[in-house]
Amino acid sequence: MASRRTFLSHSCGLGVAAATSTSTLLSLGFARQAAAHHHGGDYKALVCIMLAGGNDTYNLLAPYDQDQYDEYRTFRTDLALSRDDLLPLPENEEGRTYGLHSGMADVEQLYREGEVAIVNNVGTLLEPIDPVALQAGRARVPIGLYSHSDQQMQWQTAVSYSRSATQGWAGRIADLQGPELANGISMNISLNGTNVFQSGERAVPYNIHRTGDGAQTIWSYGDGGYNGKRKQMIDDVFSVTHDNLLRNEYASRMRKAINNADTFIDAIRQAPELQTIFVNQQLSDAMRQIVRVISVREILGASRQTFFVQIGGWDHHDEVLNNQARMFPYVSYAMSRFRDALREIGVYDKVTTFTISDFGRTMTSNGKGSDHGWGAHHLVMGGAVNGGKMYGTYPTLHQNHPMDTGRGVFMPTTSTEEYFAELALWFGVAPSDLDRVLPNVRNFYSPGSEASPLGYMMS
Repeated sequence: MASRRTFLSHSCGLGVAAATSTSTLLSLGFARQAAAHHHGGDYKALVCIMLAGGNDTYNLLAPYDQDQYDEYRTFRTDLALSRDDLLPLPENEEGRTYGLHSGMADVEQLYREGEVAIVNNVGTLLEPIDPVALQAGRARVPIGLYSHSDQQMQWQTAVSYSRSATQGWAGRIADLQGPELANGISMNISLNGTNVFQSGERAVPYNIHRTGDGAQTIWSYGDGGYNGKRKQMIDDVFSVTHDNLLRNEYASRMRKAINNADTFIDAIRQAPELQTIFVNQQLSDAMRQIVRVISVREILGASRQTFFVQIGGWDHHDEVLNNQARMFPYVSYAMSRFRDALREIGVYDKVTTFTISDFGRTMTSNGKGSDHGWGAHHLVMGGAVNGGKMYGTYPTLHQNHPMDTGRGVFMPTTSTEEYFAELALWFGVAPSDLDRVLPNVRNFYSPGSEASPLGYMMS
């Protein structure tokens, strides 16, 4: 049987939502959702790919100009990529040239076609930092700066000043929109189990498998033979009304979870057969399943959805070059085929995919690999992305740089709040609601501003 906690999470939000359905916030969320359907089903989706462990993005994107490449090679020593192995990108607005890792050939092509943007040197911050204050130890920095658990949590919650945050920024968006659709399926769908990113005050992610019909179901619960008898027995158990309130609530939620699984399976079985070919690999499987879910959005009644995929194994204290040569092509291939499949079903301009990770890594080598860092570079892909450009500032590499906190750990020049605010506003979050979704956003961006936070999304 599937984990009871996981299975019940598919329906536990319904009871809370029903209890608070008269609240102004929830009523507003349902009103917005109804308005979206009224205006022709203005569908949008956000797809978050978490590269868990701390991706070394100074080998994802390296300087290609000879002078900066030489500095990069001096910094990285045995971790440096050969300049001949880099895939040079078009010159940026500052007249600089950078190159992607050779394993990112598909992403390089997407960038050249204007489908991918690169956001440079993003990281968790409490407030803009003066490098002088940072060097002097006077700057306020996030809690648990180099800790996997703290930084993974902060990237998902957009809260860097407390360890007690339990709501993710996608979860807060779902709370605003109305956390569940009319059929009980959450607008937040996870392919990696329950996560903080998609959890809100009322919202919980709906967890699905990467293959098959997706839905988490009870083992041997079905039609015919032994499965049919087991199904009848379980249905009988959960149809009984109990005097004990806890038993009654448990039975009610189990029944709702079973119904939700049936609803999801009925919908996903109507997904069209995709012509786009995906390889049998973890991330590709997940991206293919996301396309299938999006293709039945109207059956599910969804006008807004978020998806969460986590791919682990990026904590490369050893064998950085070999590991990235093996892993980057999977990411690049999956993103490219995801683009093709979204075009196939006609929604590429309605879906934005972005990467996150715990942190960047040290420019310097530990003799085997790289260690925990801070600022990192990230990818955004979609039909609504102002692609083929870089946003934010790639650090100028030289020894004793004032933004270097030691060992080539560069202080971020773009906050996670700015990175996420751009996505949230495109997704449809009202500027007046932005600081509900991103509590610290006003330290970096004024929600009432006519300018966008970074500019990488089309308005």
